[in-house]
Amino acid sequence: MERSTSGWLYGLIGVIIFSGSLPATRVAVQSLDPVFLTVARAAIAGILGVVLLAAFRERRPERRDLVSLVVVALGVVVGFPLLTAFALQHVTSAHSIVFIGLLPLCTAIFAVIRGNERPKPIFWLFSVLGSALVAVFAISQGLSASPVGDALMLAAIIACGLGYAEGATLSRKLGGWQVICWALVISLPVMLMLTAIYWPATFENVTIPAWTSLAYVSLFSMLIGFVFWYRGLALGGIASVGQLQLLQPFFGLVLAATLLREPVTPVMLVVTVAVICCVFGARRFGK
Repeated sequence: MERSTSGWLYGLIGVIIFSGSLPATRVAVQSLDPVFLTVARAAIAGILGVVLLAAFRERRPERRDLVSLVVVALGVVVGFPLLTAFALQHVTSAHSIVFIGLLPLCTAIFAVIRGNERPKPIFWLFSVLGSALVAVFAISQGLSASPVGDALMLAAIIACGLGYAEGATLSRKLGGWQVICWALVISLPVMLMLTAIYWPATFENVTIPAWTSLAYVSLFSMLIGFVFWYRGLALGGIASVGQLQLLQPFFGLVLAATLLREPVTPVMLVVTVAVICCVFGARRFGK
């Protein structure tokens, strides 16, 4: 199987796993403080990362790789989870999921800046078109929903795009799962300290769904999903495979509607279908 096809398959698995992140976070923040949720999930995943790195006796990153690992940690270990946790206190997961349609364009921009990739002009056409559809939706819905929630989601997308591009570039050298594990390990001391500081006085009001959601975002969103995602980006190209994030709203809306019983409006569906067409256009004509 050629590298680009393998990259897209790995990337698709990663997107499917990530699709449950926002609905799970939405459930968790109903019972848990957003800061505690963020640092606890990173701490849990970080401990698992230590176990994996030790079990496979992975070599330590070189000193020159540390800056990139810090960028990855700030982007996807802390930035995106924390900002989305705060955002989901103001907007529904169905509303926030549509913002993920902006992530491919953001990732592609950072792929050019940090990964030295040069996508074709037709690629940018489809990428900008898909993102523009999401932007129009956000503008039309944001004022009636929550400007604060939308602003937090936009900041989260920027942080995530940078973390994706930086991690994918570094994964060509260290390996996909190794990058996210080292980023988690680097941030682990701070995350453990903050977990202790923000430890709730009581867990009596924390529901079983909230605990389940914490387990999901810790194990799958914070670790397993990145194993596939960084592998896919490294094999198929950061900008190209990154377009698969346009499919995440579709999977996410299904979860939001079926599991959380959140309203999915016809406009959300139209935007989602449109951005799906854009991702396939970028794949077909942007090679």
